[in-house]
Amino acid sequence: MGEELTIIRKPVPLTSPTLRDLLAVVFRQKRLVLLSFWAIFLSVLGYGVFAPSYPAHMNILVRRGRVDPLVTPAPTPSPMFQRDEITEEELNSQVELLRDDEILRTVVQSAGVAGAPWYERFLGGSEEVRMARSVRRMSHRLTVEAIRKTNLIQVEYSASDPAQAAAVLHALAHAYLERQQRVRRPSGEFEFFEQQVAQARRGLLDAEFRLMDFSSDQGVVSAAQERDMALQKLSNAEANDRQNQVAIAETRQRIQDLQSKLKTLPERTLTVIRNADNPQLAEKMKSKLLELQLKRTKLLTKFDPSYRLVQEVDQQITETKASIAGEEHSPLRDETTNQEPNHEWAKSELIKAQVELGTLEAHGQATRIQVAGYREVAQRLGGNALRQGDLLGEMKAAEEKYLLYMNKREEARIEDALDQGGILNVTIAQEPRVPALPARAAWVFSIIGVLLGGTLSTSLAFAADYLNPGFRTPDEVIAYLGIPVLASLP
Repeated sequence: MGEELTIIRKPVPLTSPTLRDLLAVVFRQKRLVLLSFWAIFLSVLGYGVFAPSYPAHMNILVRRGRVDPLVTPAPTPSPMFQRDEITEEELNSQVELLRDDEILRTVVQSAGVAGAPWYERFLGGSEEVRMARSVRRMSHRLTVEAIRKTNLIQVEYSASDPAQAAAVLHALAHAYLERQQRVRRPSGEFEFFEQQVAQARRGLLDAEFRLMDFSSDQGVVSAAQERDMALQKLSNAEANDRQNQVAIAETRQRIQDLQSKLKTLPERTLTVIRNADNPQLAEKMKSKLLELQLKRTKLLTKFDPSYRLVQEVDQQITETKASIAGEEHSPLRDETTNQEPNHEWAKSELIKAQVELGTLEAHGQATRIQVAGYREVAQRLGGNALRQGDLLGEMKAAEEKYLLYMNKREEARIEDALDQGGILNVTIAQEPRVPALPARAAWVFSIIGVLLGGTLSTSLAFAADYLNPGFRTPDEVIAYLGIPVLASLP
């Protein structure tokens, strides 16, 4: 039975590459390294020399030199306490506005940079597509950033043509300022308020004419004031009427009391009583007696005492004597009376009270007629005051509206004048100028070419060496096959 030979492969541990190994790779691929290094170096250097990038700069100052009024139906308040500092949000808003696609599209059209480079001409597309590519290419070359702790915004645009870079920034500044005017204020504001002023003026004239016609038709100047005066007169007349009714009641009661009092008071009172004889009567009676006696004596000379005429004379003599005797025994009584003062006072007061009662009743009737007239006038003036108040309110509202639109129109005119004068809350602090020097010098591109060429060529060398399937060293043979190497040729 023959003997068998078994070969056992022992794993060879992998060792980390040394500097010698790395340099060996470079030397093995030195042709590739040299070709790729010079190609990259010359490309970078050629780009830096023949197609340099010229950056144009522009600074924009954001300020508060102008406060635009609000387009509202209310008076614009006066900015007494205005903030002077610019917030970060306001700066960022201006930065984003500078990057707006519409502004960039306007810049592309006005600056003449809409032409596509040679490598984009093969892509084709419509005019809108080419414009969008130009806007995107410009946005990549445009740098807009707010400078920290300042109110400045720095804008930079790089182009191979320095004049074109400055022209782009000029066009950007012009488009940005125009956008500021449209963003800050709506267009046609002055014309709008001009129309509103004319309309408000017509409304004010109509309100004034309605008020004048009403005052002329109703015959009032100030209905509210006249109503108040009529109410005051009505109140005074009602108070006078109440006082008159009280006076009438008092007078009637006084008349009743005086009439009752007169019934108990005598009209006259006895003041003097005198007893005395009546000498004239006694003298007449004695003369009469003497005449009768003489007549009897004369008759007796002719007739007998029994004669009838003599007896009649005797009878008259007897009666006369009796009368003289009776007069002597009953003297003349003289009584003197005067009017009762209390009765006369009560009578005069009664007459005065009756006259006063008639006067008060007539005054009360006239006062009631006056109260009714004042009440009717007050009611009529009350309605007129309400209507006139409404008309005055309408006229006042129309006047306020007219003055408001007048102020708004003046504000719009001032804003238009400020816009025409270029007075905005932003200003170009540093105008763009044509750059004289490129962004990087030629020696900078040389360094970049050396660094980039060295890095890329070395990377290509290691990649090519890694992709080569051949064995370069005995260690690779041992590591891959796991068998010893007896000899190797360099």
